[in-house]
Amino acid sequence: MISKLFAWVAALRRHGAAGAILVFLVVVVLASLGATYAVEKIAFLTSADRYAEDNLIARYTPAQPSDPDIVIVALDETTMASLPYRSPVDRAFISSLLTAIAAKHPRAIGVDFLFDQKTEPAKDGLLKQTLRAIRVPLIVGYTEASAVEDKQQLEYLKDFVPPKQRALVNIGTDQTDTVRWVLPGGATSEGYMPSFPRALAAAAGVSSPAVQVPIIWRGAPISGDSAGHAFIEYPAYAVRALAAAAPNAAALPEAWFKNKIVLIGSHLTLIDRHRTPFAITMGDGDAGMPPGIVIQAHALSQLLHRTPSPYAGWMVNFLFTLACAAAGAAFGTINLHLLPRVLGGLALIATLWGSGIFLFQYGHTLIGLVAPTIAAVGAFGAMDSLAGLEARRKRQFIQGAMSQYLPRAHVEQLMRDPSKLKLDAERREMTFLFTDVKDFTTMSEGLESKELTPLLNSYLEGMTQIVHRHDGMVDKFIGDAVFAIFNPPIMDLAEHAETAVRCALEMDRFCHAFHEERVKQGVNFGITRIGVNTGSAAFGNFGSEGRLTLTVQGDAVNTASRLEGLNKHLGTRLCVADSTRQQCKTLRFRPVASVVLKGKTTAVLVWEPIPDGEMIGGFLERYCAAFEKLQKGAPDAKAAFEALAREAPDDPCVQLHLERMANGEPGVEIRMTEK
Repeated sequence: MISKLFAWVAALRRHGAAGAILVFLVVVVLASLGATYAVEKIAFLTSADRYAEDNLIARYTPAQPSDPDIVIVALDETTMASLPYRSPVDRAFISSLLTAIAAKHPRAIGVDFLFDQKTEPAKDGLLKQTLRAIRVPLIVGYTEASAVEDKQQLEYLKDFVPPKQRALVNIGTDQTDTVRWVLPGGATSEGYMPSFPRALAAAAGVSSPAVQVPIIWRGAPISGDSAGHAFIEYPAYAVRALAAAAPNAAALPEAWFKNKIVLIGSHLTLIDRHRTPFAITMGDGDAGMPPGIVIQAHALSQLLHRTPSPYAGWMVNFLFTLACAAAGAAFGTINLHLLPRVLGGLALIATLWGSGIFLFQYGHTLIGLVAPTIAAVGAFGAMDSLAGLEARRKRQFIQGAMSQYLPRAHVEQLMRDPSKLKLDAERREMTFLFTDVKDFTTMSEGLESKELTPLLNSYLEGMTQIVHRHDGMVDKFIGDAVFAIFNPPIMDLAEHAETAVRCALEMDRFCHAFHEERVKQGVNFGITRIGVNTGSAAFGNFGSEGRLTLTVQGDAVNTASRLEGLNKHLGTRLCVADSTRQQCKTLRFRPVASVVLKGKTTAVLVWEPIPDGEMIGGFLERYCAAFEKLQKGAPDAKAAFEALAREAPDDPCVQLHLERMANGEPGVEIRMTEK
């Protein structure tokens, strides 16, 4: 399924700019959705995401003053050493502690102990009576967890603590036993019961929705505040001692508890400890694994003050993930070598994590970082893979198809840099060369196919090698005809006109030798005629949607083809347009005629290139002088051509003009009535 989707996306990417943009968007969205789903559903990725969040919380939670509305009265080791036994907690001590605190007018009191076992009857009775007599809102810990309470303990707990004072003390942890959530409450044998922090907040007059929410940790206190604790803590033994030191507990400062919510619980080594995000940096001490009463204080604080959650919502996280996926996809798309793109991708991820730190530390917004990282890497990999597929497709196309057209050196160059292969139509000046074998159809009808095929292949192979030696592109074969292009966009050639003419001269030598050799073998292989023209044309992929051909379109191409056909009327083997001849600085030419091709109104001056070593001894100069006379209508033009004919009786251009003059045709202009 994934491979089919990948293939579909790769195919879509080739449909121009709109297709590329659509592919980019599809990759970005799929990478974002996939990363978000993976982080939510795959356990180790979920754990990784939480680990990243814990690092942010542990390292970058801003320092805050101790909460002024919550105090903790802790039964610490010193307190426990002053009591007759450690467990269960001395009920008389708790009773006196509650009485002393209640006398200082707190908003509410919360007791994080489970009174689920009998101790000394008198002390049990005293505390039981105190719970019912106290006038301050009082919340006492309760649970029905089977791992904690058996049937007998649960019945004792229900009898000991009045129903209105009960609240669940369960703490919301994940599968790694790290505290994550403030629990809303839960169902019990006596109906729904709120959690300990929600019940205390309600007792203080602050309502909260019955939903599970992430716990919001208070940062480390400002230096020098509250002896290094997020909440003010008083040792229980000190509170009890001050309360007993003077009548009516006058020695116990009222400011410690007045209008505050007082939490009473244990603060002992290895007892009721819970892992928090701060354990990443603080270890297993009080800061990293605080006692349950401190956890409850954090939960109560956020409910009491309606602290806005720093956790970004699903939509914000997804939009952030989309943005990171788009950036990753962009790095995967850029036409650079892999190393700078990888370095850019790593810089992107570093920026992402730096942004997450900045947003949390200064913007109080905690964004998930694992999903955006996965999305960025996934989008980068997808676009890079698609680019690789496209590059491989281009290389395969170049190697399999372009080798038919181009010299090996250019094919290898395009394979190293496929971006040079622009298949969109591009108009530029090029030189076009057409060849055709005289009477090839008649000759081929007299040969068996087994004889014709190797004959034609040998001829075309030789012609192709010549074109490639001159850095030309063989566009196509049409039977025995060859169409070559010089200076197409995929292979720049500065002196393309002169190069094309030199190619034509070498072709002429090859074809003449090929013709003579085959005639000796009894095969009447005709002479080859060549036409060359320079002009502007459009180069690119042309054809139907299902069948495209890399070729050229334009009038200059048609003119080159017409020049090839013109040879049979002029008696020549090579015809070169004046547009080509003007760009040839080191070659010799002679004018043949000024021809108005069929369907045209403007004449084309046609030239014949002269190979080195031919028309020496002033013959070329005398011919050009005679042509100029004929062009100007000079009366001695005929005599000049007759003199040339005596010197070179087989010269086709001399015979052409003598015949024309004999037929009463003036000048050098010929108007063609057929192609």
